[in-house]
Amino acid sequence: MNLPNIITVARILLVPVFVIVYLSPGASTYIVAATLFALAAATDWLDGYLARRLNQTTPFGAFLDPVADKLIVVSALVVLLAEHASIWLTLPGLVIVGREIVISALREWMAEMNSSVTVAVSYLGKIKTSLQMIAITVLLAVPPSSESPFMLAAYALLYLAALMTLWSMSVYLQAAWPTLKKGLESAQDK
Repeated sequence: MNLPNIITVARILLVPVFVIVYLSPGASTYIVAATLFALAAATDWLDGYLARRLNQTTPFGAFLDPVADKLIVVSALVVLLAEHASIWLTLPGLVIVGREIVISALREWMAEMNSSVTVAVSYLGKIKTSLQMIAITVLLAVPPSSESPFMLAAYALLYLAALMTLWSMSVYLQAAWPTLKKGLESAQDK
């Protein structure tokens, strides 16, 4: 366990804390939950930076970091969907969560096929993640009944992030297509 991995584990431990805070009664809980989420989002950047800077990248960290990212984002989307009960939040939420499930299943299947798909994190991927984190932070901070312009801006950012999520999923699927095709042909031959 090095410092970057400890930060990643701390991010995972923040998930139930921010969920409990968000779902607790009281007006200030929205701001506190949003702050905890923003802190977790910032540690996502920090642990990666420290791992590279201190030359402390590990296979465990490479595995755990995306798991922590998915846990915090999916948990936030689930509590937001429960509180907002809005089709306008459900649609981008389903796209984002669905993409995570598809890519996780793809990675698992690729491992079963003794293959791996490496897709470098692009600049657009970083923008997508930033938009997603900003949108979720604002949605957590603003009460669901609010008609604040910040709420509308957060929805717009979340829709943009969802579109970029679909784009990134297509990049993964294109990179995996040769192995997927080979696996399908092999299954048909049996």
